Amino acid sequence: MTKETHEAPERVLLAVSFGTSHSRTREETIGAIEAALGKAYPEYALRRAFTSPTILRILRQRDGLAVDNLSQALERLAAEGASRVVVQPTHFMNGFEYDELSAVARSYESRFPAFSLGRPLLRSEEDCRRLAAVLLKETREHRQPGTALVFVGHGTEHPANAVYRQLQAEFARAGHPDCFVGTVEAEPSPEEVLEQLAAAGAASVVLLPLMIVAGEHAVNDVAGAGADSWKSRLTAAGYPVTCVMRGLGQYPGVRELFISHAARAMAPLSAPGEPVDRTEEMP
Repeated sequence: MTKETHEAPERVLLAVSFGTSHSRTREETIGAIEAALGKAYPEYALRRAFTSPTILRILRQRDGLAVDNLSQALERLAAEGASRVVVQPTHFMNGFEYDELSAVARSYESRFPAFSLGRPLLRSEEDCRRLAAVLLKETREHRQPGTALVFVGHGTEHPANAVYRQLQAEFARAGHPDCFVGTVEAEPSPEEVLEQLAAAGAASVVLLPLMIVAGEHAVNDVAGAGADSWKSRLTAAGYPVTCVMRGLGQYPGVRELFISHAARAMAPLSAPGEPVDRTEEMP
């Protein structure tokens, strides 16, 4: 949960997420990331914003839950007189949604004396390396001889889709050719991953969402019963499939990566000698 306050805070950390209509999953992932950010930086008032108009409408009409979109959140902070604002997205990559978020955020930059925008989970090779290390640690219990781990993300036509192949390369570089990466809507495709599984001699598959929230895409397109889901395609190819339905936001190491990104965003706004980065070193 966010630490909501309508007093005039000097410093605000605005956590911006795509959002999800699944209440339990929302608190296990987005809520957990927000809680970790709030714990790491208690001197910042923590606020929440979602970017998906569809999710915002569902939450408002179905649940009576009002969540600000990014413009509303920044307008509110400007009206309250916030002087130091850090916008930290919880998006997976710097794709189309992050581009739109960035454009909106930058349009408000002049409204605050100090303003900074954080990076998404993956934007660089170093980010991919760190995420690979987190996932290898968090999924140790599932790695057995003959078992392949397949991480499936959304995918996009944006050039940022390259992070999926980079993550695959980081798994291989770390000595884990049993870990594979695919997408729902782009590349690597199910057909490509099936070829890789056959070449690796995999006997069974553990399927995991490579998504911040294990929401509709994870439930339907990754683990669903439909013929086009990843689970169905792998099963049809003869692999016993186990689905582990955990969003990335549920992994403590992923939350630490977002804390690290927030620290980077805060650094230019900090007074000399003021401590900012409180992240733990990744294993």
